[in-house]
Amino acid sequence: MSRLYRLLLLFLLLGSAGLGYRSVDAILKDPALSPLVDRSKDEIVALTDKMVAAEATPERLNDLLSRRLAEQPRNWVALQALADLYAERGLTLPATYQTAWDEDSSIVAQTGACLSCAWDIGTCSLSTALLCKAPILLTPVEDLRGITKAGVDYASGTEIDRLDLGLSVVGLSATVLIAASGGTSGTVKAGTALVRLAKGMRLLTPRLTARMTAGLTDGVRWADIPAVRSLSDLPALLRADALAPVTSTVADLGRTQDAVGTAQTLHLLPLIDDAADARAVARVSEALGPRTVSRVEVLGKSRLFRATVRLSDTAIELTAGIVGLVAGLGAALAHMIQTVIFRRLRRAAPQRR
Repeated sequence: MSRLYRLLLLFLLLGSAGLGYRSVDAILKDPALSPLVDRSKDEIVALTDKMVAAEATPERLNDLLSRRLAEQPRNWVALQALADLYAERGLTLPATYQTAWDEDSSIVAQTGACLSCAWDIGTCSLSTALLCKAPILLTPVEDLRGITKAGVDYASGTEIDRLDLGLSVVGLSATVLIAASGGTSGTVKAGTALVRLAKGMRLLTPRLTARMTAGLTDGVRWADIPAVRSLSDLPALLRADALAPVTSTVADLGRTQDAVGTAQTLHLLPLIDDAADARAVARVSEALGPRTVSRVEVLGKSRLFRATVRLSDTAIELTAGIVGLVAGLGAALAHMIQTVIFRRLRRAAPQRR
């Protein structure tokens, strides 16, 4: 029986070691292999629906709505998403919501807010930005303005805003390339316009601002800008490899914009610190569509992003191998200790007699 037990332990150890070696070997052969893999759109929808069903209690929703209503200016993207969630959950919307809407949607209030936004983008709310500022910012006119402003600043000795100028160069280059690429550069163009709008509204996180500024600083041939004579010369200024994180980010923002709209994307921008976050937001938006904002309001960034990935089969296999190996070693050690103790007891038994 003891021999059979030892053979069983040996088999468990060998099996665990084999699983662990196989997984480690796969990771070493494929550096891009990640222990986490993306969930499908259906999986994201199912999991987030389950999470919201548990979290979106009447008390929680009332608390979230009260906090949003207390903000100035009020964020009607978030408020509308919460109102939709009330309807989705079959709950009655508090009367304070309608009162606030009547206040903010009056002609006088809208006119004053629009004039303020047109004069100073920093005063724009998500709604007024779309009505009063985006029609200009989302066109090549703003890219041209950015390059012109940089030229004036350079001539006057004023420090150039490299983020603004870099976005202008990339945005205009994407505009030039849209025709050549059959439209595939459109998401990059939309993303750069969105980033510029978010920058003016102070919606970009410090980390995203720093990463994009660094990427644009390395990714644009700044010394060659004075030699540009036409828009067709702009793409030659770009260093594709250095710009990859920036173009990836703005392209994912363009995907998000296509999935949920401009106002919702601006609302989601404070969640984004890097290219990985931008990709996660794009995947969530494409899966959830209009319900993205309500899920963010209830679940927050961390929990929502975790819902987009799961452990890969390799990671599960590796974990199982490690657990089995540890269990096997523990059992072998326990058996060894038990054997030593029994031997000593048997040797001591005759002496006691």
